[in-house]
Amino acid sequence: MIDRRELLLGTAAALALSRFSWVSSAQATQTLKVASVKFGSLSWLLDTVRDKQIDKANSLQLDTLEVATNQAGPIALLAGGAEIIVSDWTWAMRQRGMGVKLKFAPFSSALGAIMVPAGGKVEKFEDLAGKKLGVAGSSIDKSWLLLRGYSRKTLGKDIADITTPTFGTAPLLSEELRSGRLDGVLNFWTYAARLSSEGYVELLRMDSVLKDLGVSPVPPMVGFVWKEETEKVKGPAIAAFLKSMQQGNQILQQSDEAWERLRPLIKPTSDGELNSIAQFYRSGIPTPWGRPETEAAQKLMSVLIDVGDQELVGHGTQFDAELFHVTS
Repeated sequence: MIDRRELLLGTAAALALSRFSWVSSAQATQTLKVASVKFGSLSWLLDTVRDKQIDKANSLQLDTLEVATNQAGPIALLAGGAEIIVSDWTWAMRQRGMGVKLKFAPFSSALGAIMVPAGGKVEKFEDLAGKKLGVAGSSIDKSWLLLRGYSRKTLGKDIADITTPTFGTAPLLSEELRSGRLDGVLNFWTYAARLSSEGYVELLRMDSVLKDLGVSPVPPMVGFVWKEETEKVKGPAIAAFLKSMQQGNQILQQSDEAWERLRPLIKPTSDGELNSIAQFYRSGIPTPWGRPETEAAQKLMSVLIDVGDQELVGHGTQFDAELFHVTS
């Protein structure tokens, strides 16, 4: 005959085990849909995280939405096709100003640079006067606007007036520089790294431009962006994601073998190019975002408005410190 006390204890144990199994299952199946540009720097980090099973160790399942361009990520986020993307915080700030409550955590502090041929006609910034300068992106690209502000401060002239700027895609402008049809190019960091491995030299780094404009510490411009409403539902998953990205970056910071494994994704033309990309990436691995970075971001937003970012001004965007996911 079954003792009533044993029956109650057995039932309680079964319920406890059932609850534990449910919690464990829920933890093991936390999912996030992440938009990533195919072969972009985020794809390298995600691939590293998966290879080392860091996501699984953090009870996280990553569903990747591959997108063709950087512009496709924000569209996917706003449309609900992705839950986390990589974008710049100025875009996220504009969205908050229009009522879409987003959050931002740093992904990379790597910035572009003006690259010129070694031993060429351009050795100093002022040597660009009268020269042909390629600019990756468009005439409202943040780096170009900041460079214009920098030139007005240091030279007393607008770089847009004293050079012949050519706007276009990063790979096309790199080819134009190699062919000699451009005297220099303001390019994104990945392409600056590739040019560096070929013997081209940095004339001016954009982090130096920001510091000269009074923005210090230089806050990461590019980061992970998600909706506040997603965080309310999937807060633990987002925390696990950020932890996984940090742990993946630790591996990429320390391991040359990890970069060698990424060779098929990066597609370098030489060992030197792979090493150069790894160095640029490592220099951009961010520290946690804190109050100094928030204050620097506010200063940077003022600088962008001063140098003519009408897109920010046009929306009447106000600086909102709540955008930033502060961890220190």
